[in-house]
Amino acid sequence: MENQDNYQAPQENGNETQITQIKKVSKLDKFFGITASGSNIKTEIIAGVTTFMAMVYALLVVPKMYGVEGEYPYVSFNAVYIATALGAIVGTTLMALLAKMPLAQASGLGATVYVTGTLLAAGSGLTYANAMIFVLLDGAIFIFLTATGLRKKILKAIPDEVKISIPVGIGLFIALIGFKNAGLVTFPGGGIGFASFNVLGGKITYLSTMSAILCLLGLIAIGVLSAKKVKGAILWGMLGTAGLYYIFAGLGCAWKDAACIETFKGITFDSPFTAFADWGKESVGQVFANGFNFSGYLSGHNAGQLIVLIITSALSLCMIDMFDTLGTLYGACSKGGLIDNEGNPLRMNQCMLSDAVATCVGSVCGATTVTTYVEASSGVAAGGKTGFTALVSAICFVFATFLSPIAKIIPDCATAAALVWVGVLMMSSVKNIDWASPAKALPAFLTVTVMAFGFSISFGIGIGLISCVIMKICTGKIKEISAVTWIITLLFIAMFLLTN
Repeated sequence: MENQDNYQAPQENGNETQITQIKKVSKLDKFFGITASGSNIKTEIIAGVTTFMAMVYALLVVPKMYGVEGEYPYVSFNAVYIATALGAIVGTTLMALLAKMPLAQASGLGATVYVTGTLLAAGSGLTYANAMIFVLLDGAIFIFLTATGLRKKILKAIPDEVKISIPVGIGLFIALIGFKNAGLVTFPGGGIGFASFNVLGGKITYLSTMSAILCLLGLIAIGVLSAKKVKGAILWGMLGTAGLYYIFAGLGCAWKDAACIETFKGITFDSPFTAFADWGKESVGQVFANGFNFSGYLSGHNAGQLIVLIITSALSLCMIDMFDTLGTLYGACSKGGLIDNEGNPLRMNQCMLSDAVATCVGSVCGATTVTTYVEASSGVAAGGKTGFTALVSAICFVFATFLSPIAKIIPDCATAAALVWVGVLMMSSVKNIDWASPAKALPAFLTVTVMAFGFSISFGIGIGLISCVIMKICTGKIKEISAVTWIITLLFIAMFLLTN
């Protein structure tokens, strides 16, 4: 009898525990509306992990875009890695709790290319802290536009031919950065050329040539994995490329190749907390500590030029962010049926506000503009329907902050393959350009080509708008030009005349 009594008590406690757990799950379910959406906890968790796997490559790619030690402007990989991870955590958590959507965010590659390739280009006079001021302004403007509803008016005011072309131009720009980082594209004597693979010419080196080849192989691998719908195709392609890189570098060590030997000598595995220490010294709070010090820029420019630069750069970042986010929202949400009767993403304003607030917080952390990633559609495709999917992704990003020692050894050829693939994904909008209409084709073409060949996203947007306005004037369609378009175009004309 005593044994029976002892047996009954744990069972009751177990039932109580089980009931408590059910209540907790019910509260979670009620908050996110998991059952109501037709999903379940298990599916949401799988979808959240899927989204993380599909976009974690951003933590590897973004820090690499700030260059290497000795180049201007240098910010350590560790500092940018932690800043980028924190931006992703904040943005994705807001998407989970505020918007309650199964989407994830991180520093956008388009915005990062703009910051590193334009604002922080050699000779610009701007610093990393200065760049964070532009990012903070971008976020603040985005919050204002979203809260007041002006965002819709601006989107409507931008001519379709320019609006559609911006992602395409950014995609080419990102791909060019990737080709350059891998050594596939070179810039000899101020020109541009393709890497040489002539083994008889005596002008190639083993490791650099292998890096270029591996970038191409990695790109093809990502394409094949994506075609086969493998989850996390970009990440697996990068890791496979990195593995091959070190295998070939190891073979090079066998015949005493100096570059290969130095590669392995340079590998160090610091404590994960070292990255947090570097972040604390180089990134966090720099937007306020040193961001307003424009002495480097003002040494070669005047205050008027600085004002125009601030306005046009913040505007460019805001437009990049706006089109990136909207394109992703419509694409990802339409695939998962997360749209309203008018065809718009559910809780669209909350999604945009999550993006804007995360950008402001991210700038304080030292991260470039935070935006919704198109890779989040992989989680939606896996069945994610609520903000719990995003919350799971955010938790994964928290764990990822401690992986900087591993992320640091990923070679440039691997991250370059990811950059080029992102360029491939962003080219899809080109089919929507009306190439049969010269009045629309020319501004679209100039937007795309000036971004890539002029090595500047803002220049591409500016030339696209200016040419579009001129074409409308000359073809008798001046009435189609809205007041907002006139204002933005005039600002870009001022940028070309006063700051370039």
